[in-house]
Amino acid sequence: MQDRLPKELRLAGITTLDAANAWLKSHYIAEHNARFAVAPEQEGSAFVADANEAWREILCIVEERTVAPDNTVAWNGKRLQLPESRLRPHFVKAQVRVHEYPDGTCAVFLGPHRLADYDAAGNCVVPLAQAGTRKRPPSRTRKQASKTKTSAA
Repeated sequence: MQDRLPKELRLAGITTLDAANAWLKSHYIAEHNARFAVAPEQEGSAFVADANEAWREILCIVEERTVAPDNTVAWNGKRLQLPESRLRPHFVKAQVRVHEYPDGTCAVFLGPHRLADYDAAGNCVVPLAQAGTRKRPPSRTRKQASKTKTSAA
């Protein structure tokens, strides 16, 4: 169709952009729709709301970075400090992906694992679910455990 449209314009004697736009509105679009339009099977819109906000991942900037010896990632003049993780004790020399979202926030990923989220200034954002949880201290220290073993013997 793209190849045919310039030929149709030439056959109609159209040489200016304004004339082409007017001709498209008055003739071509109506003829095109009459020839190719298909009635919808169902009423209503075919668009579906993006409840999971997948658009953020689609419209973000993604770049790979190597984690520095201080467990940080350089991004746009900022150093993104990677927090403690249950995956590894540190991520030094690991290849990670930084996703920068349209609102300026970003996240760091190692494979499918989301390591951390950052605000536009580069500060680590702790999710509310993790903010209230803290590591519990061990029920007893090693010294106490060894004293208990020696006194029991």
